[in-house]
Amino acid sequence: MDSIWTKTAQLPQFEPLRSDLNTDVLIIGGGLAGVLCAYKLAQAGVDYALVEADRICSGITKNTTAKITSQHGLIYDKLIREFGVERARLYLEANQGALEEYRALCRDIDCYFEEKDAFVYSIDKRWKLERELKALDRLGFRAEFVEQIPIPFPTAGAVKFPRQAQFHPLKFLAAIVKNLRILERTKVLELGPGKAVTSGGTISADRIIVATHFPLLNKHGGYFLKLYQHRSYVLALENALDVHGMYIDENEKGLSFRNCSGLLLLGGGSHRTGKGGGGWQELERFARRDYPDARITARWATQDCMTLDGVPYIGPYSKGTAGLYVATGFNKWGMTSSMAAASLLTDLVLGRKNPYAELFSPSRTVLRPQLAANGLESVLGLLAPTAPRCPHMGCALKYNAAEHSWDCPCHGSRFGEDGTLIDNPATDDKQRM
Repeated sequence: MDSIWTKTAQLPQFEPLRSDLNTDVLIIGGGLAGVLCAYKLAQAGVDYALVEADRICSGITKNTTAKITSQHGLIYDKLIREFGVERARLYLEANQGALEEYRALCRDIDCYFEEKDAFVYSIDKRWKLERELKALDRLGFRAEFVEQIPIPFPTAGAVKFPRQAQFHPLKFLAAIVKNLRILERTKVLELGPGKAVTSGGTISADRIIVATHFPLLNKHGGYFLKLYQHRSYVLALENALDVHGMYIDENEKGLSFRNCSGLLLLGGGSHRTGKGGGGWQELERFARRDYPDARITARWATQDCMTLDGVPYIGPYSKGTAGLYVATGFNKWGMTSSMAAASLLTDLVLGRKNPYAELFSPSRTVLRPQLAANGLESVLGLLAPTAPRCPHMGCALKYNAAEHSWDCPCHGSRFGEDGTLIDNPATDDKQRM
């Protein structure tokens, strides 16, 4: 179940930590967000080190669909209603700025970077598209309404964002990590103020950035209530349609489309981790019906941290943890969110003001409807009498027959059939039986 990215790129290997280390900034987590933090700190001349428990980009980053866009579903009407016009504009600016940074960096990197228009379509809710267009007009962004798009079923139209982009994420990362200070197979065992005890030694640092997908500290920040995780699935199809763009349904249960190297990447089948969903079977049924001549050449799945309000948590880990920062909750849009996070965290580390700090602050209000839903899932998971259970907080695990794994519906940890940890926030390699 390797993605097309892992099949067509090779990342350099880095040595593990073998002794104690002092550094100004420690980055924990070697996915896209952590690596971009390291890259930007290196560019700024900051003394830093990045540690990764396994290999860099061996988690969520290798399973993305790699769309670089500021069009994150029909989000801008929602942001204006919940945050106001100015904050919605800041969100758009942050993500458009991230797109421009990729555009500049990728000029000299062979990573299949292509400008593509991005589209959000709706099956039957044209009014949602019209409302989004009005919101974007208020923000001064020139989006367009499109009546017909090249996907094999009728729609009510789509909102088009021009000149967005797509790329090969691992080829991009292979180019920018070459001279970075990275320590692989170095697992953080204990994290305290200004110090991380790892499998290879103790690292002392003035500032620490946690970029571990789901934050690893439970006792600060309340992330176990502020986040939940969502799984989605991808098929790579040979001999299918070239859609000449990037497309996603406004309904989170819908399908997404983009092409890469002659393949159509068909995404969908999504569900909350630990719950039932369509998975690859849903995508296979669709492909058989609508692309009967296509052949499946790869399949993979990914997992995303979802926030209470649709905006990532980037900034100080909590109000009571000086010198500790976090980047999490990218809500399925990890490409631009990772770049925006790296820019913001670099500014915070260097003591510079950043216009997006308040927007992304992890300490903003948690009084959102999703908080109650997350709390209910946690209570149900804790009270369920079944075994096995998750070592993170003791919730009952659910068996995922499609992926042969045990998944936690509370916080999204996943384990292999033998109990080996696959996805965090759990840090223990074994399920508690």
